[in-house]
Amino acid sequence: MTPQKVKVYTMSHCPYCVRAKQLLAQRGVSFQEFLVLEEDDAQWDALFQKSGLRTMPQIFCEDQLIGGYSDLAELDEKDKLLSLK
Repeated sequence: MTPQKVKVYTMSHCPYCVRAKQLLAQRGVSFQEFLVLEEDDAQWDALFQKSGLRTMPQIFCEDQLIGGYSDLAELDEKDKLLSLK
């Protein structure tokens, strides 16, 4: 099985995480989701080292940071997320 090109780091009870996943699905972009527990300090620290962000969701395409939901929505306005396929 081929690893997904798009990775979405999420947390439970996060409306922006839900919106990001819905937008990706709506545009037909397959993705792999990683649920980060609020109390998992090690994973939060690792994500911060990778992205510089402390918010969720954190969206990556081929290990390049796209950003959060707002960044994803902005990219959608530009090219309907075709650049992620």
